[in-house]
Amino acid sequence: MLRTSALVAGLVVAAFTVFVSGAAGSQVEPTSFPVTIVTPSGKVTIAKKPRRIVSLSPTATESLFAIGAGSQVVAVDDQSDYPKNAPKTTLSGFTPNVEAIAGYRPDLVVISYDTKGLSAALKNLGIKVIHHDGAKSFQGAYQQIRQLGLVTGNEEQATRLIARMKATIGRIVKASRARAGELSVYHELTPDLYSATSKTFVGKVYAALGLRNIADAADSVGTGYPQLSAEYVVSASPDVIVLADTVCCGQKPSTVAARPGWDRTNAVRTGSIVRIDDSIASRWGPRLVNFFRAMSSALARLRQ
Repeated sequence: MLRTSALVAGLVVAAFTVFVSGAAGSQVEPTSFPVTIVTPSGKVTIAKKPRRIVSLSPTATESLFAIGAGSQVVAVDDQSDYPKNAPKTTLSGFTPNVEAIAGYRPDLVVISYDTKGLSAALKNLGIKVIHHDGAKSFQGAYQQIRQLGLVTGNEEQATRLIARMKATIGRIVKASRARAGELSVYHELTPDLYSATSKTFVGKVYAALGLRNIADAADSVGTGYPQLSAEYVVSASPDVIVLADTVCCGQKPSTVAARPGWDRTNAVRTGSIVRIDDSIASRWGPRLVNFFRAMSSALARLRQ
């Protein structure tokens, strides 16, 4: 249940706006400081280009390295496992230690959970904090990447990354929606059958591809993350099963097929079980493209 709570918390809804001077255009000018952005916790002004960034958000870590700000990152939390060359530490984003964080002498800290008064404590030490919750939509994810580009002086690289992501995902969606047809999908967060509905960020991936999410009808409470019963899943007989609990919990096609009654589901009978790295399935950064590619490949095999 602890991991489930973490996953659910990691996908909490967020909304924010970027404020920059000048009109938007095809040409991106280098970021000039100071830069002010607005997050759910308020305005953040960065006076000069940060040189010692601590990331306590695995998604932010991926984005920072993807936009060319990796050399500015001096420490990342214990859950930031990608990219491999990120300076991983024992710092925790869930149970943060302010003294340990401050020990890295950061001029900017990026967080995804503001627990135990973390942001206030860091601000009291004169450390700038950006709080990026889980994105609500693809546009929200792109905006977070853009914000990180702005505050790190890597706006051009961020803009290019976003353009590549949009173009690639657009091509995948265009090619895959026809394959999806009326196919249904079951997304497994944990072996005790917690799932994600179309209201969630991950659920929007399936919706974009034209898949029908079997968890939608079971979310009576409206959390976006219902716990399904085995009987419900077997009865719904999803055409595709996506396992986002492969790393944490060792789930794979053979373990799913061995569950009582699951051999009768369409996904097991056709071998349409997708194994996706837990981190890719629970983050909303640059590797969102990998998620779309994995699903596209699965749909292509299913329609052969």
